[in-house]
Amino acid sequence: MPQLLLEIFSEEIPARMQQGAARDLDRMVSDRLKAAGLTWDALTTYAGPRRLTLVIEGLPAATPDREEEIKGPKASAPEQALEGFLRKTGLNRDQLTERDGVLYAVLSSKGRATTDLVAETVDQVIRTFPWPKSMRWGSGSLRWVRPIKRILCLFDGKVVPFEIDGIPSDAITEGHRFLGSGQLLKVSDFVDYRTQLEREFVLLDVADRKLRILEQARAACAARGLVLVDDDGLLDEVAGLAEWPTPILGDMDPQFLALPPEVVRLSMKVHQKYFAVRSSPPSGGSTREAGEGGAPQLAPNFLVVANVEATDGGKALAAGNSRVLSARLNDARFFWDEDQKVGFDAWNEKLKGVTFHAKLGTLAERVERIAALAREIAPLVGADAVEAEMAARLCKADLASGMVGEFPELQGIMGGYYARLLSAPPSSASRPLPPEGGDRTDQSSPLGGGGPRSGGGGWTPQVRDRIADAVRDHYKPQGPADTVPTAPVTVAVALADKLDTLVGFFAIDEKPTGSKDPFALRRAALGVIRLVLENGVRLSLGGVLFGVAVASKFGAPTGILAFFADRLTVLLRDQGQRHDLVAAVFALGDDDLVRIVRRVEALAAFLATDDGANLLAGYKRASNILRAEEKKGPVPTGMVQTGLPNQPEAETTLAFAVNAARTAVETALETEDFAAAMTALAGLRAPVDAFFEAVMVNSDVSEERDNRLKLLGQVRDVMGQVADFGQIAG
Repeated sequence: MPQLLLEIFSEEIPARMQQGAARDLDRMVSDRLKAAGLTWDALTTYAGPRRLTLVIEGLPAATPDREEEIKGPKASAPEQALEGFLRKTGLNRDQLTERDGVLYAVLSSKGRATTDLVAETVDQVIRTFPWPKSMRWGSGSLRWVRPIKRILCLFDGKVVPFEIDGIPSDAITEGHRFLGSGQLLKVSDFVDYRTQLEREFVLLDVADRKLRILEQARAACAARGLVLVDDDGLLDEVAGLAEWPTPILGDMDPQFLALPPEVVRLSMKVHQKYFAVRSSPPSGGSTREAGEGGAPQLAPNFLVVANVEATDGGKALAAGNSRVLSARLNDARFFWDEDQKVGFDAWNEKLKGVTFHAKLGTLAERVERIAALAREIAPLVGADAVEAEMAARLCKADLASGMVGEFPELQGIMGGYYARLLSAPPSSASRPLPPEGGDRTDQSSPLGGGGPRSGGGGWTPQVRDRIADAVRDHYKPQGPADTVPTAPVTVAVALADKLDTLVGFFAIDEKPTGSKDPFALRRAALGVIRLVLENGVRLSLGGVLFGVAVASKFGAPTGILAFFADRLTVLLRDQGQRHDLVAAVFALGDDDLVRIVRRVEALAAFLATDDGANLLAGYKRASNILRAEEKKGPVPTGMVQTGLPNQPEAETTLAFAVNAARTAVETALETEDFAAAMTALAGLRAPVDAFFEAVMVNSDVSEERDNRLKLLGQVRDVMGQVADFGQIAG
């Protein structure tokens, strides 16, 4: 079947917009062609620096003829209803058919040529394309991300004729701006199109461009005993900057390696789009040497991806890029040196004039809240309270530094470096301690429990390093792939930072809505959950949130626990757990995240067994009976009697089994042995099955009926200690 080939050729498309544009092109063309009644075998889109391309295999030459029957009013309906239906269908009364007293209209339409539909579709897509930013050029009204130069459109090897704002369709494309022959390329189909472009130094597929970059970059590094520092984000970007990417290895002044490696890498990446390079480890050594924060130890080299193949092997390009990089790194070195002259006290003073949020005060006020909260959280995570507070008082200071002003991505990281240079704690990090020998336990903690107010053992190098690590890592984890801190002081500050954010914004009713989350509260909640779970922190989340609200004087925020439940559900679902199991455990009112996850895991394992699945079915049957009876009036409760006249053995057996299960479940829950609790419930499976097979619950004898309803209520109650099985699907 015929093939459609479309290329929209323009001036350079920003790299950050290319892959989104490819997805939009796919979606917009697909939606319109499907709506017109077309089907196909395969659709693929490509995006690059100067072109968006779409190829569809297996399109028919035309849409099929269509016949549609539309139901109308009854034949006896008022005249106005009939007239409205005739206007809608464009038919007259004689053209309607009547069946079973109802009027029907049969509308027929001839199929349309695919070329006509393609011309209309391309026009609509180009005129309504959702670029984040677009422009007009010349005297036309068309908007595109950059000026469109030509539109190639072929169907079954022939040009689909149309014109958009003075740009006619044709079968012509162009090769590489610098390396190509300069001749216009006339193509016949996609294979010919792709082949000619590659001869003219254009790699159409971004995957091919990435592969070329990685293979040649790694080879260039290996030839000099170096290793490329991988950066997927930068690879995505440079693959969108060059149609024929050519990696070139350059040298830089080794003196710049005295700067923190993150500064060097970010200067390369943000300003110049260079990859960093490190020395190859000795045989048997680690393949990832690390400096501050796990950053690789760099070599005095860089790798730039050019869009040309230089005749001198790239020497002139490398030298020119080296000079530009030196200028950038000199700027970074200036910030590094000047920041060390200023320091934390001056930066914290500046934060008093920086508004965090109009309703939540300044950054300085936020730091005070985080510091107080970190001190109270410290005992819960095994951290020294004074160290946690000191780290919190320093954690936001680098926001006022010159380096973070230039590179906001380095917030926290630079604070960690600057803190590690301190010989004594800044005055802005200090807080008077209770006198030695006095009561060093805070009994008035709004979070409950208090904790020892130790002095941290003085400002030793070990204390300084723990505080510097906490300053560096307190933003972590910032996403699902980010690592979770485990150092107690860091965990305390990271939790305090995120909890203050969440409680504050919920208190002022700035909650996420739909896809909008301007203050990244979903990320903050997920960060809290991961910090708690991966460090095994045992706490009452509701109590902590209430304590934060009281201590911060925000007032009690509404909906925040449900928000955490939703985030935990998302996290566990990503790990393969069912969302209904999370809901079943949360329904018990437990807010210890570690315990909740253990319950969910045990519940999932139980329901995966025959006993679990069958007992769930029995629970639902019992619940349905009880719900039906509850609609009629109060359901009997109290002790279940055994030994009644003519009482079925299955009823007596279940009564004893429920009592045994209740004792076993309660014992298991006290020790948080949830597997044992599930085992105890498994013992109910056979008695419950036998009961429903042998016993009629709604006996005509009221005493028997009441006793059996009590028994079903006890089954529901015993199982309800483990989870709300009514929330579980199945």
